[in-house]
Amino acid sequence: MAVTPIVPPGAPGIPARWTSSAKSGVGTSLSPAGHIWFTISHGILNEVYYPRLDSACTRDLGLIVTGPGGYFSEEKRDAAHEIEPFEAGVPAYRLVNTAGDGAYRIEKRILCDPARPVLLQEITFTALKGAPDDYRVYALLAPHLVNAGMGNTAWVGDHKGKPVLIASGRGSCLALASSLPWRDCSAGYVGFSDGWQQLNHTGILDPAYQRAEDGNVALTGEIGFTSTTTKAVLALGFGATPDEAAKNAFASLKRGFEPAAKAYVQNWRKWQARLLPLDRHAASGINTYRASTSVLATHRSTAMPGAAVASLSIPWGFNKGDDDLGGYHLVWPRDLVETAGGFLAAGDAASALQILEYLRAIQQTDGHWPQNAWLDGSAYWPGIQMDECAFPLLLADALHRAGHLPRARLATFLPMIERAATYVVRNGPVTGEDRWEEDAGYSPFTLAVEIAALLAAADLLDACGKKDEATYLRETSDGWNDQLERWTYATDTAICRAAGVEGYYVRIAPPDSAEAGSPKDGYVPIKNRPPGDTDRPAQEIVSPDALALVRFGLRSADDPRIVDTVKVIDAQLRCALPQGPLWYRYNGDGYGEHQDGTPFDGTGQGRPWPLLAGERAHYELAAGRKDEAANLLKALEDSAEPGGLLPEQVWDGADLPERQLLHGRPSGSAMPLVWAHSEHIKLLRSLRDGAVFDMPPQGVKRYIEAKTVSPFRTWRFNNKIRALPEGKTLRIELLAAATVHWSTDNWATAHDSQTVENAFGIHLADLPTTSLPEGSALIFTFFWPGTGDWENVDFSVTSGERDSG
Repeated sequence: MAVTPIVPPGAPGIPARWTSSAKSGVGTSLSPAGHIWFTISHGILNEVYYPRLDSACTRDLGLIVTGPGGYFSEEKRDAAHEIEPFEAGVPAYRLVNTAGDGAYRIEKRILCDPARPVLLQEITFTALKGAPDDYRVYALLAPHLVNAGMGNTAWVGDHKGKPVLIASGRGSCLALASSLPWRDCSAGYVGFSDGWQQLNHTGILDPAYQRAEDGNVALTGEIGFTSTTTKAVLALGFGATPDEAAKNAFASLKRGFEPAAKAYVQNWRKWQARLLPLDRHAASGINTYRASTSVLATHRSTAMPGAAVASLSIPWGFNKGDDDLGGYHLVWPRDLVETAGGFLAAGDAASALQILEYLRAIQQTDGHWPQNAWLDGSAYWPGIQMDECAFPLLLADALHRAGHLPRARLATFLPMIERAATYVVRNGPVTGEDRWEEDAGYSPFTLAVEIAALLAAADLLDACGKKDEATYLRETSDGWNDQLERWTYATDTAICRAAGVEGYYVRIAPPDSAEAGSPKDGYVPIKNRPPGDTDRPAQEIVSPDALALVRFGLRSADDPRIVDTVKVIDAQLRCALPQGPLWYRYNGDGYGEHQDGTPFDGTGQGRPWPLLAGERAHYELAAGRKDEAANLLKALEDSAEPGGLLPEQVWDGADLPERQLLHGRPSGSAMPLVWAHSEHIKLLRSLRDGAVFDMPPQGVKRYIEAKTVSPFRTWRFNNKIRALPEGKTLRIELLAAATVHWSTDNWATAHDSQTVENAFGIHLADLPTTSLPEGSALIFTFFWPGTGDWENVDFSVTSGERDSG
């Protein structure tokens, strides 16, 4: 009997939220025709991304089981979950969800159809108590089309006479079809009239709820299981129109699950077969190497080759709404270069080269890269981070040294290299923010990346015949390398005394407040977010980031300053966990759950990062302690969930099962973190090779072996030195042409030196200061011919004293 549709109550629904970021599986078809990506947690499908890797279109799709006497069970909450991939390196999954009360078992196989944008689930329902006819099984789908839970419209429709559940929003549509005919179906508003509310309260769906417009909506349909037919295939299709989405879904159903699965597995087998055999099996049986390589490949874009996002997750998503558009499904240039390094370590140079080509495409005209961006390169956050502007230079050099970027092809990247090097030399060495998107200042990590990148760029420019430009980049690197300790090394502190060391590298040292720059000189302060999560003085904040000085080849692993810093890092940041030691990002970190386990909400308490165990393992390998590096590899791998995915952070407190926080297991932050999987692959390669895979050789040769020092000490408006070590030439560097008006006798006599512009748009003047007597002051100011103005401020540098600037 036909029903009269009515408007479901509760419009527009409760505020939309995403779901758990603790994924147990991620996958895609590796097919240009598929262009969808999926995630799994708690035994059900979570976010599905379409048509781009940065466009989440669902919250989740799970099952509800009802039965006699008001029985109500939701598989994601009320069942125990098991998951395994079809085979090593193939991110298609078998799931088994067994009801906690022993009433039923649900088995699923989940993958994408490589031929079209459709997500397929083969579902088998088994009654463990009573008969199959005692139960009804419903699919509950929450559309969040194009990164938003509000503003969606859902309805019960049909396609060529067959029932289908449809939703639309922001120019995209989805359609959920079943191989077994849908029985009762409904559309409603979440929290009021959705299927969960109806079934929980009344045990039945109201078929009059046919359409829910412009809100936080959900679709529900009863799968037509019978006592003899207990297997069904659900097809979640996508398209630009409702008809296209439904057409895709039914086409996949017609083709069948097995042919789609065969093509899906073949795509992944073919790609995995091209990689180096670095296979390693965990105690669980998971091939950890193939799990990591599949994570890297799953996070790549098909529409924009070379683009890859940081994670197909939204940290603490269950607490995040539509105002958090990006989640982690954005491009971070730093993470992207780390991903390229993972591909390169695994033997997939083609993917690494695609990443370099993509980075070239989204580079900004002044040479920098956005802090993070959508796939089309448009910036999401407004900040600029200097390490992200330098990292692509290291990738280009790594590809060139490995023979994948011969001179002829290198020339096509020359404009990108020159622009990036220009941005770094003009705006460094102060970082816009550290690598964790937090405080500005002098960061050992960022400085290490900048210096190594300029040395790498110098070699690339040399290869292209640009000798003068290469010489200047090396001179700049030498000057910055000379001052690493002046900028970032603390001595005679309470931490030193407690650890019994002479000093250590701090996490980040704030720039001098006088270094804001002169508008006439063209320096533009980099936009920063508010300061970090601690009120501690900079010299009391330490971080494993200092190990980057070894990783990037600037300091030897046995340098006494590094050894002392490691002692401080372990005293302050090492956390003993069941899987082994992990480390915090820094003391006072506020990015993590609160002490009671409530989600990070702008404040919180940082938790240990498995990634940092991988970085520490590389340090141990550089120090010649291969066995210790191997132990840390195990701690890294044992931080993964059963599906092999590595989390961003793990919970370090007592078990809080009501918040799904267990000691040593993933917290509510991102999982998987692609950067952690890249580090895992690089560590496997490094252990095989017996050397740190991605350590640039230039710094090792120049600073550790040749012990090169700079003859210059540079004064800039963003780095105003106040003392000049004995025997150094004072180099003035400006971003506009000037006459340097200077005196060594307090203006009794004066001299003028004209700046000369180099290829990077920097105007230099080297003042003859090598023979200045100790304690004498050189005073200078500037005349700007471009405006006809004097600077009207005198600057002073004292010779022969310890530089405290």
